[in-house]
Amino acid sequence: MLIDFFYTLRSAKLPVSVKEFLTLLEALQADVVGPNSDDACSLDDFYYLSRTTLVKDEKHYDKFDRAFAGYFKGVDVLTDFTKDVPLDWLRKTLEREFSAEEKAKIEKMGWDELMETLKKRFEEQKERHEGGNKWIGTGGTSPFGHGGYNPQGVRIGGAGKNKSAVKVWDQRAYKDYDDGQELGTRNIKVALRRLRKFAREGHEEELDLDETISKTAANAGYLDIKMRPERHNNVKVLLLMDVGGTMDEHIQRVEELFSAVKTEFKHLEFYYFHNCVYDFMWKNNRRRFSEKFATWDILRKYNKDYKLIFVGDATMSPYEILQPGGSVEYNNEEAGAEWLQRLTHTFPKFAWINPEPQGVWQYRQSIAVIQQMMSNRMYPLTLRGLEDAMRMLSK
Repeated sequence: MLIDFFYTLRSAKLPVSVKEFLTLLEALQADVVGPNSDDACSLDDFYYLSRTTLVKDEKHYDKFDRAFAGYFKGVDVLTDFTKDVPLDWLRKTLEREFSAEEKAKIEKMGWDELMETLKKRFEEQKERHEGGNKWIGTGGTSPFGHGGYNPQGVRIGGAGKNKSAVKVWDQRAYKDYDDGQELGTRNIKVALRRLRKFAREGHEEELDLDETISKTAANAGYLDIKMRPERHNNVKVLLLMDVGGTMDEHIQRVEELFSAVKTEFKHLEFYYFHNCVYDFMWKNNRRRFSEKFATWDILRKYNKDYKLIFVGDATMSPYEILQPGGSVEYNNEEAGAEWLQRLTHTFPKFAWINPEPQGVWQYRQSIAVIQQMMSNRMYPLTLRGLEDAMRMLSK
């Protein structure tokens, strides 16, 4: 099994050597993790061990995570199955499908009522619940828990299903977008070049190497130096990218865009946010809680000549945009809308690139809110959409 795992990592273009793979095998044989240690070897244990032994550079973590997840999809534990295994580890969470009539009967709570009710549930609930409509549990219609359906609830544990949670009680790990993604087409770069402006700076002329070589060869080796006017790409771009949650569905396309942007624009600054911009952003998703960049500092650091480009699906609860404390991850003091207004006021040349299909925009309330705040400067992540956005930003 692990030999195939090794080849999977190599197929993902990870620089994993045979020596590093043997080190992993030695660690397993020494029971660093495994059935013979104090605890059963969970997939998380094996993940951290294999990443430590096989990956030597943080920039490869994202590729490793994807290859690991693809290979071990559906595996929850690596252990000795002759031992007793808790029943909960073997039971699949009950998933219920609700009819349109059932969904229509489920009442939406307001923000204040939702938070107050959750507080009471924590105080009153003493055991696990599944398939119900009141307690914190799974597979039901309760607004608290996961795996069921509620049009406006608080997801506690588990993965998102209906994209309707207004709060998430679960620390999630996001991955940086890979700026080295190889593009299958150069069309994205061509679209981005509509924004490029060249300006003369410094020396009036520079060596034209290609023309010098051509003329020298034509002159039988006699050096013929050719010069040309010096040009510099003078466009400055501030790129703010939504990451994690519903954006996981768009990773490949956003990485292609990110890779093209880094190639085309010499003056590029980028930051990450989740769903909506609040009082801080970050540059490294693995250290997003320890290395924060205050949004106020970003507003002060860059001049108004930067072109501001948001990349995100704008798919979230409207509370996350309009309500203080509306973030799914923490209690933000000011609404996301306040920060969006400050950013667009500071950088008058701005646009929002949305990877969601344009046909679904009208069905997402949050997209309509963001569109209005962006003065309708929202464009789909298509070649035509990018061309329109770059044309607008270049005016």
